[in-house]
Amino acid sequence: MELKRAGTQPSIKGPEAWFTGTVRIDPLATGSAPARVSAASVTFEPGARSAWHTHPLGQILIVTAGYGWTQCEGEAKVDIRAGDTIWCPPGHKHWHGASATTSMTHIAVQEALDGVAVTWLEKVTDEDYLSPLGESAAHRH
Repeated sequence: MELKRAGTQPSIKGPEAWFTGTVRIDPLATGSAPARVSAASVTFEPGARSAWHTHPLGQILIVTAGYGWTQCEGEAKVDIRAGDTIWCPPGHKHWHGASATTSMTHIAVQEALDGVAVTWLEKVTDEDYLSPLGESAAHRH
């Protein structure tokens, strides 16, 4: 068994290549081989969000605080709140983050396939992020 004491793993600033706005990643756990699971608590300040991305084996999000948005490619933007859980299937293009005015924290749990847990894609534009329906509606016309 490996115990990680609270406060012993340094927080990481969300890289600008993967996020828009201020994002803090707090590592929680990473399994040792042959396990391939990892988990982190991710806090998005108001207006902050991930870039579009996919996970080869899917991802579970557990919203622990605040209010935010998530969106799957081709679908409308969805409100998410503390207590909500989300399953993103393998290869499903999506993004998630805070609302424009409130912060949001979630625990992200994912597995790596051949050492890859996420494939980062293009950033979510301000126009798509602020659109009531998100990308799917903004680009239909």
